[in-house]
Amino acid sequence: MRVAPGVDVLLRNPVAFLGSSRVGLITNPTGVTGDFTSTIDAFHRDPRIRLTAIFGPEHGARGDVQDALPVESYVDPATGLPVHSLYGDARRPTAEMLEDVDILVFDIQDVGARFYTYASTLTYALEAAAEHGLPLLVLDRPNPIDGVHVEGKPLDSRFASFVGLHPIPIRHGMTIGELALLINAGVGAELRVVEMEGWRRGMWFDEIGLPWVQPSPNLPTLETAAVYPGTCLFEGTNISEGRGTTRPFEYLGAPWIDGAMWAEALNALGLAGVLFRACHFTPTFSKYAGERCGGVQVHVTDRNAFRPVETALYMIAAARGLWPGNFEWLPPTYDGRCHFDLLAGTDQIRKALSRGVPVEEIVASWRNELDVCLKQRKRYLLYPEGGS
Repeated sequence: MRVAPGVDVLLRNPVAFLGSSRVGLITNPTGVTGDFTSTIDAFHRDPRIRLTAIFGPEHGARGDVQDALPVESYVDPATGLPVHSLYGDARRPTAEMLEDVDILVFDIQDVGARFYTYASTLTYALEAAAEHGLPLLVLDRPNPIDGVHVEGKPLDSRFASFVGLHPIPIRHGMTIGELALLINAGVGAELRVVEMEGWRRGMWFDEIGLPWVQPSPNLPTLETAAVYPGTCLFEGTNISEGRGTTRPFEYLGAPWIDGAMWAEALNALGLAGVLFRACHFTPTFSKYAGERCGGVQVHVTDRNAFRPVETALYMIAAARGLWPGNFEWLPPTYDGRCHFDLLAGTDQIRKALSRGVPVEEIVASWRNELDVCLKQRKRYLLYPEGGS
């Protein structure tokens, strides 16, 4: 089965969507057509489209900037167009950036996790569009880890940040277009979503016939994306989340961890759809750069049964229990909030794990909130149930 992403639908008849408007394109390397052409280049080459400006999120419009590093504005050598940074001094399009723009177009692949920052860039773009009276067009793309499974505590507004602005679960089960509709309900911009053709909610990315382009430097594969909604939580601890290795977010460890002990404890839990293998790795950057770490690799054996958020909490609880003198939460950031809490969307999970509350009780504690979220989410869904 072949799915047509929003950009392919638009390119069949761009005038129907854009008219003669001057286009500001918010994109990155995941903005790509079904035949592997960059959306930037496809727009620039099409005489029916007046592309006048490019906007780059975290990691940049061409995807060459590492995690959390500022992105500079520059002139794109391939097109000669200005590339405005939305991850530097400004995180939303300014009046100056929008001088030669009549419509904003957003074409970025999300990964299905609340804390992936492209949803925040989309939020700020919607707010800027509303402020300046511009329409915004979202070219929809699949949720790569399916649009069915939803998991994690909905975000508490007290912990809103650039890694989570909206009261949705960690694994939200929505496409970027559906997220735009949900976000815009509180913004009121002139929004239109160019829907995909052929996508169903149960599909994973490798079932849709589109090229996988890594959404950011540390999400190289679909396997990484499958575990990311859970193992990204390790960013808020002193355990390496595998940055600086060839398997980020699949390798977890630290110099003081005995991988065999951790793997044995985790496999004994019989968690659904996952096994753990003891491993060693030496990160080239980020936590423990140049140090040999013991740890585990997360092997997903049944991706539809696997629950990444719940699994990560069991992993953290086990590590705390095995190495209580070594495990630490990273200290609060510049604004006094712990990074783990910003990722989790609450401080209650960290506090409960620190008290030794069983993970099953922690997961049960947000079930009612999640049910409310699921009911609200339904009104923004664009695609039918079912898989390939």
